[in-house]
Amino acid sequence: MVTDVKMDASWKSRLTSEFRQDYFAGLIDFVRKEYQSQSVYPPGREIFRAFDACPFEQVKVVVLGQDPYHGAGQANGLCFSVAPGVKPPPSLVNIFKEIRDDLGKPIPPNGDLSRWAAQGVLLLNATLTVRASSPGSHQKKGWEEFTDAVVRLISEQKEHVVFLLWGAYAQKKGAVIDRAKHLVLESAHPSPFSADRGFFGCKHFSKANAYLRAHGLQEIDW
Repeated sequence: MVTDVKMDASWKSRLTSEFRQDYFAGLIDFVRKEYQSQSVYPPGREIFRAFDACPFEQVKVVVLGQDPYHGAGQANGLCFSVAPGVKPPPSLVNIFKEIRDDLGKPIPPNGDLSRWAAQGVLLLNATLTVRASSPGSHQKKGWEEFTDAVVRLISEQKEHVVFLLWGAYAQKKGAVIDRAKHLVLESAHPSPFSADRGFFGCKHFSKANAYLRAHGLQEIDW
């Protein structure tokens, strides 16, 4: 499953040792059986899409999500993103509102964030698969260990990356980041349940661009 998966070569080469771990073999076995017996999202070909859409060398910003969306047709392998034609979920709507208020940009016509990925934004969920209508159903099966390794790899092998950690879950996952050489921005989650408690007004998007600019890197067109 891993050797033929759609993932940029820059990631495959760096994650080979992780693919050989015992936990990863167990994870892949679990995921394969779930896809065979249940409705699972995203589509199998998009499980590793975040790594295909944003090569390692290009990573400038990391957004850490939790689970993929668990509704039909929503999850597409990029955290918070939905395909054109799919109604943007509430958290994504709030992200767009904050960008509008922070940068003065209009709300985009759809929720497709692949344009961010193309600019160097790694849109990474902690868990890369989920059973339909069952949030958290694929947690603690090995995905978190894998994505922890990804965060650690970026922290160790790159510098001047901006990490956007929204909510307690993402912030806990960011504990391995070397804050001496990266910018870590934390706030409440953009969910309607918590956005008013610090996500709105966080100005993470202008802060991220200011940091990139200060280090001679191209800003993100949010």
